Amino acid sequence: MTGATGFVGKAVVTELLKRGYTVFAGSREGKGLSGAAGVKADVTNREGMLTAVGDVQPSAVIHLVGIIAEKGDQTFGRVHVEGTRNVLAALPTGARYVHMSALGADPASKSGYSSTKGQAEQLVRTSGAAYTIFEPSLIFGPGDDFFGRVLKNLVSQAPIVPQIGDGHFPFRPVSIQDVAAAFAGALERPATVGQTYQLTGPVQYSFRELLQLELGALGKSKPVVPVPLPLMNLAVPLMNLLPNPPITKDQYAMLLEGSTADPEPARRAFDLPMLNLEEELPKLLGKSAADSKKAEKSSA
Repeated sequence: MTGATGFVGKAVVTELLKRGYTVFAGSREGKGLSGAAGVKADVTNREGMLTAVGDVQPSAVIHLVGIIAEKGDQTFGRVHVEGTRNVLAALPTGARYVHMSALGADPASKSGYSSTKGQAEQLVRTSGAAYTIFEPSLIFGPGDDFFGRVLKNLVSQAPIVPQIGDGHFPFRPVSIQDVAAAFAGALERPATVGQTYQLTGPVQYSFRELLQLELGALGKSKPVVPVPLPLMNLAVPLMNLLPNPPITKDQYAMLLEGSTADPEPARRAFDLPMLNLEEELPKLLGKSAADSKKAEKSSA
């Protein structure tokens, strides 16, 4: 597995071990996880990938590596496209291949992230591998980046909560448990070979509703104030001049696109539990359900 020490990787490793698989945890550092031997596997290094996979000779490879922002030589093209090409080149003959993409992946997307995810999918589909592709929406769970950091900072750092535009763009966040169950389940279901599945949760929310849920889960009460898109269009490029911008141009483009799809095909194919964001978010952010409901009423 590549990206085994990341947010999704750790959950998938745990799920695979629970099901009795022998797991080799691939990462740039080669760090092992409890129950899984570490393997040094930098997807941007073709020769290194050939060696790493050749030494292990796995019966299946799960490719999870991805970045949400470019930094130095870690560009979307290098990590998503060249990284996928290198992993596919190292794939043993006859091995099963499971690929992490993203909802909205499209080579024609204005977002560099979504565009390169789409290009990577094209490589997978034309590789001849026995593949399954997953396209998750926003993923929530312990240690997630969006609800645990980005949205948390957005609703916490000022007396008001800035809302991008009218806030109506839609999302269907999916739990990390559902994602891990799907990835592991693909290895056990031959009928999923050659298929692409969107991974989304049971409930669709607008961006404004996500802001309200985050406020409630944190036990906070603040006004949510719309920021017109023309103003955001001017502000985001300026924010990206900062060393650590609160939102990148790519993240902004993806927010405007939304992230939603029908959850039923994946639920049926993998018998997913379909955990609900509204019920899980207070636990993730450390607030009681009673605190959350009280804050939601006062901020509505």
